[in-house]
Amino acid sequence: MDKFKEIIKSAGFQGEMDDAPSTIETYSHDASLFEVKPELVVFPKDAKDIEILVKVVSDNKEHMPNLSLTARSAGTDMAGGAINDSIIVDFRKHLNEIELITRTSGQAQPGVLYRDFEPRTLKHGALMPSYPASRDLASVGGMVANNSGGEKSLEYGKVKDFINELRVVFADGVERTVKAIHKDELDQKMGQDDFEGEVYRKIYQLCEDNYEKIKQAKPIVSKNSMGYTLWEVWDRETGIFDLTKLIVGSEGTLGMVTDVNFRLVPARPHSGLLVLFLRDIDDLGELIPAILAHHPATFESFDDQTLWLSIRFMPSFLKLLGWKRFINLLVSLIPDGVQLLRGIPKLILMVEFNGQTEAEVRAKIKALHSDLKTKRARYEINGFEEDATEGKSEKFWVMRRQSFSLLRSKVKEKHTAPFIDDLIVKPEYLVEFLPKLRAIIQKYHLFATIAGHMGDGNFHIIPLMKLEDKKERDTLLPAMKEVNDLVLKYKGSLSGEHNDGLVRGPWLEDQFGKEVVDLFRQVKHIMDPKNIFNPHKKADATWEFSYTHIRDHF
Repeated sequence: MDKFKEIIKSAGFQGEMDDAPSTIETYSHDASLFEVKPELVVFPKDAKDIEILVKVVSDNKEHMPNLSLTARSAGTDMAGGAINDSIIVDFRKHLNEIELITRTSGQAQPGVLYRDFEPRTLKHGALMPSYPASRDLASVGGMVANNSGGEKSLEYGKVKDFINELRVVFADGVERTVKAIHKDELDQKMGQDDFEGEVYRKIYQLCEDNYEKIKQAKPIVSKNSMGYTLWEVWDRETGIFDLTKLIVGSEGTLGMVTDVNFRLVPARPHSGLLVLFLRDIDDLGELIPAILAHHPATFESFDDQTLWLSIRFMPSFLKLLGWKRFINLLVSLIPDGVQLLRGIPKLILMVEFNGQTEAEVRAKIKALHSDLKTKRARYEINGFEEDATEGKSEKFWVMRRQSFSLLRSKVKEKHTAPFIDDLIVKPEYLVEFLPKLRAIIQKYHLFATIAGHMGDGNFHIIPLMKLEDKKERDTLLPAMKEVNDLVLKYKGSLSGEHNDGLVRGPWLEDQFGKEVVDLFRQVKHIMDPKNIFNPHKKADATWEFSYTHIRDHF
């Protein structure tokens, strides 16, 4: 790579480049179970540096066919989307500016961490609500690449629903603005005699020629991160063409996002949490529609394994919370500890309401509480707090949000193996679906935590495995196939939030069928004709490549 580094430098690249063994090792992992060693890591200073990288790679691709660029910010991706075998482009070091915040919009570069972005928006009484559970770790760029969602997606939707515009470096090495446009503007774009015009012409024609097939391919669940979101690009009825819907969730396979302008919503100052302990799940079929009828802002859940994990590693929360909040957490656990002596619940359900006043929130909680009493369901209700970030209710959010971090950092004899971690089915199927899912987990002797977004039917299942052991590694494929078949039997999606990456990309045809995946491949070729952006992902993924890159040491 020394010669190629000289080529990059001579082209005017201003950032840093690093191929030291320690750097290569660090960037060969994200939060997934995969390891792919890059040849070089680059740290661009600005969008101009990104343009230079794309042009240099494109110009040299013919005689260096393995050249590619994979964008990376926080490196928290659980599917292997942020690792690859050529050049990793780190956005976190320099492209990390929060540029402009108003009450209705927020503009930031991809390397900005969401935990830094949100306090700035809250100063304006505003919020970008589609943040993931890893809100303390995730970057803006990763959220866009994965079309993230989270605990508020039940009410608000996903990242794709909050994009005003993007700045994107296309495959010809030119940065452009991408946003929703009307048909007359689309006609102007298609009339351009350049690469951008070609992209708009071909993507429009693909959408128009296959309009019904594309619309029918949309999964019937409330959120999906599988494939490319072609069904939301062109709408004949409104005459709106929105290329951001294709780029968001594309895992950096269609271009490199250099700037994001989010639509923000008003932040509601008060919130309240109602917690239900379920000794069994027979009542889910009755409880879920009853709860959803009250239109909660959030409807989350976690299982008994997550609960035990949190209790086992309670001292770890000291570092996370600090002494004052940690003491409050311990004190608040005492009454629930007494309640837990009656029997460990299989599921804990968390139903949150937001409002402009404490009285408004309390009224919503009481209405749901009263309604549930008439259902004769076998559950127990814990108390409610006006502020879901303090006092009693904080323990539930800590357990829900921090379970994956605890698994990764504290369980030393086995390792997190997120390979069935993001499935989603319609909530009405859960009473049948969850026991069958648990049966598969038990069949393969997997210790796994189950947490998720009950209101969407979206679950994160994190098995703990010793992947160095061939016997355990060999269970990955059959277990994954059984879970996939179960999800698709219930007309679900294999990914609600975490995207395809190396773990789910190979199963796109199972999800969509060959004809639709062929359309995805056409999209990739139109926007990235030389395959320079994040190969081995989306419609370019194969299980052979993925399996040979599963980590064998931790």
